[in-house]
Amino acid sequence: MAALRTDIVESTVAETVMTVGADGDPIGAYVARPMTPGPHAAVVLIHSAPGWGDWYHEATVRFARRGYIAICPNLYHRVGHGTAEEIGAQARAAGGVADAQVVGDVQGAIAHVRGVEGFSGKIGVIGGCSGGRHAFLVATSLPDQLAAAVDLWGGGVVAKPEDLTPKRPVNLVERTSELRAPLLGIFGNDDANPTPEAVDTLETALKAAGKQYEFHRYDGAGHGFMHSDGLNFRPAQALDAWTHVWDFFERHLS
Repeated sequence: MAALRTDIVESTVAETVMTVGADGDPIGAYVARPMTPGPHAAVVLIHSAPGWGDWYHEATVRFARRGYIAICPNLYHRVGHGTAEEIGAQARAAGGVADAQVVGDVQGAIAHVRGVEGFSGKIGVIGGCSGGRHAFLVATSLPDQLAAAVDLWGGGVVAKPEDLTPKRPVNLVERTSELRAPLLGIFGNDDANPTPEAVDTLETALKAAGKQYEFHRYDGAGHGFMHSDGLNFRPAQALDAWTHVWDFFERHLS
């Protein structure tokens, strides 16, 4: 999307809808989209471990204002209802969401946007923290459905054997060869998960497999540094990172 002009009349709608997730389960999703005819590419936002909270809802609207059909499924819908913090804590205490369920829930989100009037046919995915890992998971699980993937500081893409669980049974870096969509990675060099060494390992695997990717690493930034509502927010690094996100999706989804 080009720079905002003062003579453009914006028209965006945002609402919570019900989608069909893994195993046919009904789950909520926050959808924002332009009201203009399109065509509009779509972006699936995968929320982080703390939950389906304000930052992801606001980011969904931000993508819509950039001209995308944006959808953020509630991966914790089955846990119950309450504040995002309460439900997120319950989900983490239960070991998080199983990988297969995440893939199914994102498939449901993709199916929903395919039915939205004005959809262009191109879909990208983005997530941070556990959602960054899930973005890589989805991109390697649904390789024919995605045109671009963005990993924001996804911890656990490179995993140790002791990190694997029945819900997270795969060391995802070993599935790099299954990645077909271009990948953008955004990382803070002060992060402990993923560490800079883990990011190096992922980059080595991407190079060895001949994958299309670009990484941007930021000094003075740690985990979640783009979250403007968090203590780790780093404005200068976040502003630069957003420019790369917008440019990446513009190139691969337009």
